[in-house]
Amino acid sequence: MKITKLNRRQTLKMGAAVVAAPAVLTSTAARAETTFKIGLVSPLTGPLAGFGEAQDWIISGIQKSMDGLSNNGAPVKIELITKDSQSNPNRAAEVAADLINNDKVNLIITKDTPDTTNPVADQAELNGTPCISTNCPWQPWFFGRGGDPAKGFTSTYHFFWGLEDIIANFVGIWDQSGVAKKVGGLFPNDADGNAWGDKDHGLPGPLKAAGYDLVDPGRYQPLSNDFTSQITAFKAAGVEIVTGVMIPPDFATFWAQAAQQGFAPKVVTIGKALLFPASVDALGDRGDGLTTEVWWAPSYPFKSSLTSESAKDLADSYVKASGKPWTSTLGFSHAIFEVAFDVIKRTKDLANPASIIESINATDLQTIVGPVNWKGGPVPNVTKTPLAGGQWQRNNGKLELVITTNVQHPEIPVGGKLKLLS
Repeated sequence: MKITKLNRRQTLKMGAAVVAAPAVLTSTAARAETTFKIGLVSPLTGPLAGFGEAQDWIISGIQKSMDGLSNNGAPVKIELITKDSQSNPNRAAEVAADLINNDKVNLIITKDTPDTTNPVADQAELNGTPCISTNCPWQPWFFGRGGDPAKGFTSTYHFFWGLEDIIANFVGIWDQSGVAKKVGGLFPNDADGNAWGDKDHGLPGPLKAAGYDLVDPGRYQPLSNDFTSQITAFKAAGVEIVTGVMIPPDFATFWAQAAQQGFAPKVVTIGKALLFPASVDALGDRGDGLTTEVWWAPSYPFKSSLTSESAKDLADSYVKASGKPWTSTLGFSHAIFEVAFDVIKRTKDLANPASIIESINATDLQTIVGPVNWKGGPVPNVTKTPLAGGQWQRNNGKLELVITTNVQHPEIPVGGKLKLLS
């Protein structure tokens, strides 16, 4: 299916019809001499679909930038092929292989949790295809793929924050709360959960060093319908803080059963599940006061290298067009195109994968989510972006994600004070 020059309102109206099947978007730049194929893999359906909610709107917004793209002064025709991972790692690997072997893409971009980024990056690495990914903490992406810090990878690059940043902001939230330093961990048996709960690279060691006692009942299976054993362990240990990384359905199940079983922690700080306003709003009054990491927000002091929009401009435009609240994934869905287009502009030979990889490695770009530069990352092929901590607070009936801690990045403004769960 070919789609040309969609405006944002048209894209939103197409809705499920667009996300249900792979889409091919071709720029219509005049005098195009070189065709460059980009494959995009992300979860548009399934339990992680919230991550891809704004993708079509983002693509329509960068159409002008795509139409006007050039490589060292020569116009470039961009063919963008989008495919749905369906929130399934096997499906993600399958469509990535299809993009590489059948569509013959020059570059793969992918995003939204290790369930998608890792299998896609593995296929790209196996085939020597340049790949840029985001929206996954770097430890699950790097170590989850068997990465060696002494060697790194050849063709796959990643920009996002890491578990050390999660820990710093979660501890910042908890220190503000003043509650007992007894933390219950909820870690699923998946790439995220195993990384977060890992004794060497995850939360246990740093939390202990910060004076917090972590109660980890072990891994649970995603889409579990019974968290009784975890709740029982937390109650027995006197847990006052609950943390972890969960998909929205799992957290909703846990939180309902916690109420039924009389477990009332004073602070709940969960990654992934609490990113999306709709998921938190669905919890009703029990969504008010929950805390999470803030990947990106309208108050972030960055602007787009493509459109010059500020973070606030992008968020306000999305809210106006969609009628939905902004989400933290919005900035990264835009930024991955910023990075990809910047690479295309600078690559010496667009037909040569090694030349594209060389251009990725040399990236030094200010984006709407902050600087992207792969020199001096925590490990090879990784660069980090800023992170803050926040709380969902309901004001005049409206649910808002308020930044309450900026311990690592004081340039990100704090928007309010932390309150304990009632």
